[in-house]
Order: sequence, then C-alpha cells, then structure tokens
Amino acid sequence: MMEDRNTGTCLGQVGIDSGPLFPETELGWFVYADAEGKGYAFEAAQTLRDWACSWDVAPTLVSYIDPDNLRSRRLAERLGGILDENAVREDPRDLVYRYA
Repeated sequence: MMEDRNTGTCLGQVGIDSGPLFPETELGWFVYADAEGKGYAFEAAQTLRDWACSWDVAPTLVSYIDPDNLRSRRLAERLGGILDENAVREDPRDLVYRYA
C-alpha cells in the first residue's frame, strides 16, 4: 500500500504479482482518484522494479494494461516498459509492457 507520509492516508497500491491470473510476473498498480497524477505510483513502481531486478525476482517483469487507461500506459513507458505485442496475456485486449 502507498500512504501519505504526513497524514497516513492510503493513496493506492503498487505490487509485484505472479498469481494464477498472470502468465508472467507483473508489476502492477492502482491509485485512488485523489492521488492520481502526483508521482506516487511512479516512485513506488520504480522502487519495486529496481528491487526486483537487483534481487533477480524474475527474468523480466510485465504490466498488463487496459488500452483505454492512458495514465497507466504513460506510467509504464516512463518506467522503461516496452510494448510487447507477442506476450502471452489472459485478456487478449490487454497491452503488455515489458521491463528488461
């Protein structure tokens, strides 16, 4: 969970998941509306991505993103994600961004 350091208010969640719904290890996030656009998800996702790479958690990480979710697409690109059109996905509509 992400929380505001000053107020303790929950801002959303960023995590790494390799559950049964994901063909690959996912770097995922959601942010509550009041916290969107303030860089919280970027900071948390960047930290988790770097941690996962330094500890060799998975060969690569991916993010599964609804094509209409422009904020998440931009965040994935800002994190260095590259659109992988050949990646396996549970929902064929999802875009898959891959992080090296």
